[in-house]
Amino acid sequence: MAEVTYYVALPFIRNDEGEFVPGEAQECQTPTAAIRRAQSMAATHAGAIAFSRAGDPKTGEFEPAEVLEKVGEVPAEDALMGYE
Repeated sequence: MAEVTYYVALPFIRNDEGEFVPGEAQECQTPTAAIRRAQSMAATHAGAIAFSRAGDPKTGEFEPAEVLEKVGEVPAEDALMGYE
C-alpha cells in the first residue's frame, strides 16, 4: 500500500491534578482543516494541536508526527509524542 498522510486535531483538558489529558482526536481532510479544527477546539478546551503523520497503515510503519499548530495550553513538545 502507498504511503498516506493523516491530518489530525487533538484537544487537551487539564484534570483535577492540573495534568494535561487528551480529548477525542478528529481526523481532517487537509492540513488547513486540521489547524482550523484545533483552533475551534481550543475555544472550549485548555488547548489543542493540529498534526500530520505519514506512513503505511498496512505495515504500521509511520514517520514521527509533525506538529502543524499549537493553540492555547498544550503539553511540552517532547510529551506530545505519547499522545500522537
